[in-house]
Amino acid sequence: MAGIATSSAAAGGRASTHQGQGSYQFALVALTSLFFIWGFITCLNDILVPHLKSVFQLNYTQSMLIQLCFFGSYFIVSLPAGALVKRISYKWGIVVGLVIAAVGCALFIPAASHRVYALFLGALFVLAAGITILQVAANPYVTVLGPPDTAASRLNLTQAFNSLGTTIAPLLGAMLILSAATVAATNATPEQLDAIRLAEAGAVKFPYLLLAAAFLVLAAVFAALKLPEVEDEETIEPMRGGGSAWQYRHLVLGAVGIFLYVGAEVSVGSFLVNFLSQPDIAQLSEADAAHYVSYFWGGAMIGRFIGSLVMRHVDDGKALAFNAVIAAILLLVTVLSTGHVAMWSVLAIGLFNSIMFPTIFSLALHGLGKYTSQGSSILVLAIVGGAILPVIQGTLADTVGIHLAFLMPILCYAYIAYYGLKGHKPA
Repeated sequence: MAGIATSSAAAGGRASTHQGQGSYQFALVALTSLFFIWGFITCLNDILVPHLKSVFQLNYTQSMLIQLCFFGSYFIVSLPAGALVKRISYKWGIVVGLVIAAVGCALFIPAASHRVYALFLGALFVLAAGITILQVAANPYVTVLGPPDTAASRLNLTQAFNSLGTTIAPLLGAMLILSAATVAATNATPEQLDAIRLAEAGAVKFPYLLLAAAFLVLAAVFAALKLPEVEDEETIEPMRGGGSAWQYRHLVLGAVGIFLYVGAEVSVGSFLVNFLSQPDIAQLSEADAAHYVSYFWGGAMIGRFIGSLVMRHVDDGKALAFNAVIAAILLLVTVLSTGHVAMWSVLAIGLFNSIMFPTIFSLALHGLGKYTSQGSSILVLAIVGGAILPVIQGTLADTVGIHLAFLMPILCYAYIAYYGLKGHKPA
């Protein structure tokens, strides 16, 4: 199985040898809570998209600005985040990321009070900046907390709990945000509509206030924790000489893979509520459709738990290519069909999305040695695909219809299949 480091060094660092396996396990448990909460936050955007689309009477392209601001933050913040984490350590990078994320959640309160779309977008940008720092610090930290040959398996396991967060988020989002809005709007007169829109905007206050509190509690916990030390990356030799991580072809191709994967996943997830509401698909209310979105993210959760076991014995690249091909086939079925066939085929994509992000991430970091921190920043920077591709799909949905717009992610999965079969191999 492809690992992420040579036999003589973990991916860019290694937990100090004096630390016991118990320390590794405790650190992984603590890190798993981060994966859960940022999965929850990210998937809650899939509820915000249809909700704010209704509140502000937006078209599909305008509503995708939510994902543009959220994932665009990754592009702007990831490289500075890598430098920050290298300077202050993985642990304190996590603490800083948690505090910034808490500030972003708190900014939803004035955004909802003033009912200004731009303020919502600004709050999402700040929130995502904190999540970006968490990603840069936590992903490589997981890869070095244990044997390098099981790094992909460990990252899949922690990502499985990320998917648990994404599974729960649509259910709570539907209950706290969409349900009340749907009932209110159904019985509204034209004169009451503006007051209803203001109330709908305010529906986000309570859940994001709770999230702000959760982030602050986690920040305090991580500040107090004694986590295993990671050796200075400058002492670890890369698999070959070179001046920066950009010189590694498999890393650059992996960054393209992350860009396309996140773009495809966010594009599909962002349109699920509106897609399932279509008369020729399932004709569900937004609140009911949001419950079905949990099947999409629940499939990813199940797939990652399975992947954390299976990928100890199966080649990472081949597993990645297989899942990408199946996801592309399911999207093609979605486009060519209607009714429950289209509904369940698009929801099933979540199962095959499951292992893609952590597997691409670990394959791309293989052998980078002291450039792993920089490589991690480059990969997190590539998450900007979640900002750009959904806007493209939104434009397609406004022009050719939401159904045909699902053709776009098929091209993304085709590239991911290539990366799994060939592109991940170091030149």
